[in-house]
Amino acid sequence: MAMQPAEIEAFIKAALPDAEVIIQDLAGDGDHYAASVVSEAFRGKSRVQQHQLVYAALQGRMGGELHALALQTSAPKQELPQ
Repeated sequence: MAMQPAEIEAFIKAALPDAEVIIQDLAGDGDHYAASVVSEAFRGKSRVQQHQLVYAALQGRMGGELHALALQTSAPKQELPQ
């Protein structure tokens, strides 16, 4: 059974409560999504480590209930002191 965008977002936010999450259904089939995730938890981590945090948040659903997830991850932009 395919996952709904709200489910994906809920899993990510449960693991990364401060995350700003945007989910897009890429194919309209409930199986292929793109996610943009911004979280302070990503600061100082490599892109691979950031993606691993998101995959861990999905608790093993990648490759099963969720066939494909294109990820864009980043830490929030820091404001420059004035």
